[in-house]
Amino acid sequence: MLFKGFPVGPMGANCYLLGCPETQEGIIIDPGGEPEKIKSRVEEMGLKVVYIVLTHGHIDHIMAVDEMRWATGARVAIHADDASMLVDPSLNLSAFMGRRLSFTPADVLLRDGDVLTFGKQKLEVIHTPGHTPGGICLYTPGYLFTGDTLFAGSIGRTDFPGGDFDTLIKSIRNRLFPLPEDTSVYPGHMNYTTIGYERDHNPFLR
Repeated sequence: MLFKGFPVGPMGANCYLLGCPETQEGIIIDPGGEPEKIKSRVEEMGLKVVYIVLTHGHIDHIMAVDEMRWATGARVAIHADDASMLVDPSLNLSAFMGRRLSFTPADVLLRDGDVLTFGKQKLEVIHTPGHTPGGICLYTPGYLFTGDTLFAGSIGRTDFPGGDFDTLIKSIRNRLFPLPEDTSVYPGHMNYTTIGYERDHNPFLR
């Protein structure tokens, strides 16, 4: 699988580009800002983007979603429980930053167990509420993209509207920790880790 990850936007949210080496079809995960930077990386990889997937609806993960939709013609996908965040500045937290931003509604409303296909590559949608009601992780053997559900040595905040600590812990324990321990975890902020390391060492989950 073609793969590139890099931070974007004022909060340094990780944006990921994935592609099929045989067809060059690809996806963007969490275009959180700096659309020109994302476009440049897409062009460098030679990707034909078919999906823009949002792990959740907070502003630092969706800031450039409309620019990337217009630039690529890709379909935007978000879990159904976070869909309203795209159009509501209070829910996506942009109102708290003094900007009150809203975006075009999603094209695809995701559910747990859905599979996103790009070329010959597939990603499974794992619903992991807790940080937001519709937070998701995306899994293919060897790779797990966790948004703001699970970080290296930490977990997502639960003090925003719709967050719940106990729900988040259950999501991680029940949905993520059963995955193979050598699965690489690529979170929404900071550095990558592995399922095995977090299962053994994450202070929120020991």
